[in-house]
Amino acid sequence: MNIGRAIFKGGVHPEYRKELTASLAVTTPPVPQKVVIPLQQHIGAPCEPLVEVGDLVKTGQKIGQSESFVSAPVHASISGQVTAIGLYNHPLGRKITAITIEGDGQDEWDEQANSVENPDDRSPEELRKLIREAGIVGMGGATFPAHVKLSPPDGKMIDTVIINGAECEPYLTADHRLMLEKPEEIIFGLEVIMKVLGAGRGIVGIEDNKPDAIRVMKQVAEGKPGISIVPLETKYPQGAEKMLIQVTTRRRVPSGGLPLDVGVVNHNTGTAVAIADAIQKGKPLIERVVTVTGEGVRRPANLMVRVGTLVNELLDFCGGLKEETRKLVIGGPMMGLAQPTTDLPVIKGTSGLVALTVEDVELSESGSCIRCARCVEACPINLVPTFIAQAAEHEYFSRAEKLHVTDCIECGCCAYVCPARIPLTQWIRIAKAEVLARRKG
Repeated sequence: MNIGRAIFKGGVHPEYRKELTASLAVTTPPVPQKVVIPLQQHIGAPCEPLVEVGDLVKTGQKIGQSESFVSAPVHASISGQVTAIGLYNHPLGRKITAITIEGDGQDEWDEQANSVENPDDRSPEELRKLIREAGIVGMGGATFPAHVKLSPPDGKMIDTVIINGAECEPYLTADHRLMLEKPEEIIFGLEVIMKVLGAGRGIVGIEDNKPDAIRVMKQVAEGKPGISIVPLETKYPQGAEKMLIQVTTRRRVPSGGLPLDVGVVNHNTGTAVAIADAIQKGKPLIERVVTVTGEGVRRPANLMVRVGTLVNELLDFCGGLKEETRKLVIGGPMMGLAQPTTDLPVIKGTSGLVALTVEDVELSESGSCIRCARCVEACPINLVPTFIAQAAEHEYFSRAEKLHVTDCIECGCCAYVCPARIPLTQWIRIAKAEVLARRKG
């Protein structure tokens, strides 16, 4: 049985449009003259600044941290002087406290790098600490602190680690390029994760629209105990962790449950590379690959970008936006967030900048539900999106909870197929946030 050809219910097949950047190698822009580094680039508690205005910092120096377990420190991505600490635009759509650094042009690195050539030299706990100190978070966009995933509760045994190389979002090719250009680092990072968790099996799942990546990764993984490369059907949202677990292991995460409930931990290819950099080079997470793409950008590219680089400067490096651009999305067009400004920084979770033209943006107004059930057919989690959206619109949040709104993965499939153009995902996000807030309160 070929587990790579297992399928999940629902999903959609959007126009992927990856040809704009899939063949473009990752290039590195000049070191920015200024960076703005938010103190929250992760799920969990925000960091407190470790520096003050006027301080001189070096590249890789820790400048923010939190004592909370669910958090991740932030580091200077250039050397220079701290010129401001205050609220700044953030990709999540609100202002968040950030540290502004004006570069000195030297890019002088902090000397406290601590590499570990062979991870077998360190215990799992020591490796977890190194990963936490490096500020590594989920690089697929979720930004969950990596060390938390590597610290399962007592009684939760992890036997399988899955590296997500699906990259099922349209336009984005950052993970694809990493698999072609840094396959050894991905496998090394996977081996570190397996060691930390005591897992005997490692899987790299890659959609079959990336045959070159499948071939390269198989070559590097050959002879590695317990590690396999699994081709996956090209279907969105193949990279969602519940879908990825189902098609590669035949296990189903229960409603309200987490991957660790079925003995699995998922990480992104970029996260694996960041872990390899932290262990092999003592390098904290200060840069990542960003796909700058879309019909609205003049020179699409895959770029290795310093965290804190301003989006407007990145777009200028790519020739700027065309006049017909109507929307700029951070992330992919299915799950990403449209931005009202380009005056905001790249953060650890910024996988792409997608510039959409008037031809790509749906301008028609939404109508009323026609009970076609296309959203039900498309939902990979077996929800009834239209009922949840109606409950949210009328503020019947208790009903939304009974309809399992918190199981929604916000993939956007329902809104994508809706003939009435109802913003189902947005309504569901409102209900989900309200239900979760009530549970906490």
